[in-house]
Amino acid sequence: MEVIADDESDYEADFNSQSLGGNIDSGPHHMNDPERGQPATDLKGQVTQQVTSMMWQEGSERAKKAFNIYANIDILRPYFDVEPHEVRSRLIQSLIPAFPSAAATQVVPRELYGPTMVVFTLIALLLFQMKTSGHVVQEGTLMGTAFGICFGYWFGIASIMWVLAYVCNTRISMMQLLSLLGYGLFSHCIVLFLGTVWHSSSHASFYMIWAVFGGLSTVKMVSVLTSRTIGRTQRLIVCGTLAFIHLVFLLYLHFAYHRIVEGQRFVNP
Repeated sequence: MEVIADDESDYEADFNSQSLGGNIDSGPHHMNDPERGQPATDLKGQVTQQVTSMMWQEGSERAKKAFNIYANIDILRPYFDVEPHEVRSRLIQSLIPAFPSAAATQVVPRELYGPTMVVFTLIALLLFQMKTSGHVVQEGTLMGTAFGICFGYWFGIASIMWVLAYVCNTRISMMQLLSLLGYGLFSHCIVLFLGTVWHSSSHASFYMIWAVFGGLSTVKMVSVLTSRTIGRTQRLIVCGTLAFIHLVFLLYLHFAYHRIVEGQRFVNP
């Protein structure tokens, strides 16, 4: 036991002498130096602090994004706050044209729930018509094509009409245009449904329902724009553009996805 104690004291004396002498040993003994383990501990603490700071910043950014999304939804909430009976009434009114006096202006609601549901209904009808006609999509899917056509038309025609309304001094906002044009697509839903269920070898029946329902919807929207536009030339430009695009789009939906059914019927009677 005394030998072991002498060995320990000799080791400690030798170690201290080397430390006091200022000679740095590059051998394996320097790994046991507690002073040399201090920088490693500081480095580990700095890395931990940086990682914690990064995680805190990432969490803060995600919380801000979530709050912004909620704020955006809260902004759109008033445009979707509507009673079902109001939607039903506006769907019926979209097929009943009204011609106010020169001093009166028709009221256009700033509501998007009904138009959105009408667009989704149009997508479902178009998808059904594409499936029954055996339409083949080169790129994408039938669902994606139907969504792109319907929503693309809705936002596209609203943007075009908003520019024309600004140029022709028509007193109507973008939200009102989206609502007016969205409810105007209700006639397209009726025509596509009747054209898909009740079709014949000739297009006479389609042209009849196209003229009736499409014409009523067009006259309704034209009467609204007429009451909000000052100037005869400006009225002709705005109303003529809207009527042409609205009716031609309905013809496109029918002949682009319904004629294949007729062709198959003649090939395979």
